[in-house]
Amino acid sequence: MSASAEAATRPHAHDLSAHLQPRPLPATLLQALQQRFGAQLATSLALREQHGRDESVYNVPPPDAVVFAESTEDVADLLQLATQYRVPVIPFGAGSSLEGHLLAVQGGISLDLNRMNQIVAINAEDLTVTVQPGVTRKQLNEALRHDGLFFPIDPGADASIGGMCATRASGTNAVRYGTMRENVLALEVVTSAGEVIHTGTRARKSSAGYDLTRLMVGSEGTLGVMTEITLRVHPLPEAVSAATCMFPGIAEAVQTVIQIIQLGVPIARCELIDANSVRMVNAYSKMDLPESPMLLMEFHGSPAGVEEQAATVQEIASDNGGADFQWAVTPEERTRLWTARHNALFAALASRPGCRAISTDTCVPISRLADCLLVSAEETVASGIPFFLVGHVGDGNFHFGYLVDPEDADECARAEQLNHALVSRAIEMGGTCTGEHGIGLHKMGFLRHEAGEGAIAMMRAIKQALDPHNILNPGKIF
Repeated sequence: MSASAEAATRPHAHDLSAHLQPRPLPATLLQALQQRFGAQLATSLALREQHGRDESVYNVPPPDAVVFAESTEDVADLLQLATQYRVPVIPFGAGSSLEGHLLAVQGGISLDLNRMNQIVAINAEDLTVTVQPGVTRKQLNEALRHDGLFFPIDPGADASIGGMCATRASGTNAVRYGTMRENVLALEVVTSAGEVIHTGTRARKSSAGYDLTRLMVGSEGTLGVMTEITLRVHPLPEAVSAATCMFPGIAEAVQTVIQIIQLGVPIARCELIDANSVRMVNAYSKMDLPESPMLLMEFHGSPAGVEEQAATVQEIASDNGGADFQWAVTPEERTRLWTARHNALFAALASRPGCRAISTDTCVPISRLADCLLVSAEETVASGIPFFLVGHVGDGNFHFGYLVDPEDADECARAEQLNHALVSRAIEMGGTCTGEHGIGLHKMGFLRHEAGEGAIAMMRAIKQALDPHNILNPGKIF
């Protein structure tokens, strides 16, 4: 497919008309919902608008109704009714997704899972935990710390575990601990017909049949609704140390990362923040970091192991022009640094009031990281569009955020052109259009470019088999 043809398949921030195909919500269904759910059903405009918005650039009409599920039975009953009336259901967690996942492009019912927020079981001896989908990352770790455990997947936002499973999230710790794909062991899932099934077990491995757990993780609410999730957890490290290191340019910082990974240093976190982003973070979080490209790193292990890792990394960084190593050993110092990093999006948005961020999410093999990132940075600077650049570069994943006026069609189009060039470059280098944000609305054309028509046809066949009436988050992925 040509670049122009592929670009034409992607929705832009200022034009979603081709993707809006609302289905009516019959009055008889509304009556049935009121009878079954009572106060758990909401139809007020304020609540519907709250559930029809995420962190993407899109403006889409809100869902027709919101149902607040409190049990697996609630989810099953809702899906049975939705199937009967052929009405869409869109699972809703924290609402922090970036690609339009939760938008009601075909109308329907937003299924809010936040009240399903119980930690079902902590099996400390087996290093597993079972939770409901509305449990948030911070809530889970607060519960686990009493057993000397933690859940390492950290996408930045205090996302719900269900949403993190749905988008196959990862984040800052992925370089050492993997992504949601590696850390989800088993699921309870409600199908589009309202049947409750179970996938996987608490055992560390299995070769029993198709891997339905991995099929569901990353399916973005299009194949089933997860109502219980069993996760791997990890012992809290004996020692933790974080450091910042400044570099004369992005090239030197990236080269340092490549050498750290290729040497096999078991670094837990390795984040790149460009000078522009450091400036925004300083203003937003009231910090005084030197405004130059920076690596923010964290080391986990025994005291001796952490010391050895840190010494090796400091030597590599110094060879590449790194300087001004600043160590954060206490939990308070580390929290302050990582909070500032996690607030980078909000810092960027605050730097241009009224803007929205078109976020990129490419991931490439570590050997191609410098080639992909540096060319993309040059293109972005030359465009004149304000931006920020951050990345979990330890696993080859980085993000540009183009800060655009959502009412300026030309500016949005230029940002999408930059995004298209970046994604095409990453795919040609053996990478992917999305390392952790998912496809949603924004990356449907990119998925076709990456996976090809044959793979897309197979995905459609799976969708048709599991959701024959296309009620589960329709209009997403392809």
